[in-house]
Amino acid sequence: MLNESYKSVPVIIADDHELARAGLRAILSNETWIEIVGEAENGREAVELCRRLQPQLVLLDVRMPELNGLAATRTIKQEFPQIHVIIMTMYENTDYLQEAIKAGAAGYVLKDASRQEVVQAVRQVLDGESFLNGALTARLIQRLTVPTQHDAHQIERLTPRELEVLGLLTQGLTNREIAHELVISPGTAKIHVERIIAKLGVADRTQAAVRAVELGLVQSSLT
Repeated sequence: MLNESYKSVPVIIADDHELARAGLRAILSNETWIEIVGEAENGREAVELCRRLQPQLVLLDVRMPELNGLAATRTIKQEFPQIHVIIMTMYENTDYLQEAIKAGAAGYVLKDASRQEVVQAVRQVLDGESFLNGALTARLIQRLTVPTQHDAHQIERLTPRELEVLGLLTQGLTNREIAHELVISPGTAKIHVERIIAKLGVADRTQAAVRAVELGLVQSSLT
């Protein structure tokens, strides 16, 4: 659930197409808790706006002039790790998704998503969850199911409970859904996820899921 302390969430939109920005602006402006504080036509402008305005969330198109959305995401997350990033794209491309995750994006939303899906993506990302296109994520994780266990010994050992949580996390479940499955509190689920992220040496739950499959720690059940 969105933190009630949010009275007005500052958001930046970056897309080189005016119509695309206008569409997102129309969707997000209907939400009273969102304030669009800036718009950019390319990734370089988006980075500069982040430096100047310090938003909580940035929505970036993948393909933009001067600096694309993936490169912009990397720069933004390196300089401002607290800023959440959602990639908006028309491309159902697992390579883009993998690079977006590695760059630190918490959301990957296709441009044909519904108004409800866009708003839900924003809510989940602000709550520290991930929001990724399900079918595309399934294809990516399946592609990574050849484990690279040669460096698994470098990872701090996960407890049996953490492995359970990790398996559910890899299926795309939220903290609340993990809590329901394991009959624990959402707060306890969140603590487990945070410990898993730390032990795997990654930045967020999405990277943890991909890393876990790469290392052969879990087997994805996504189809």
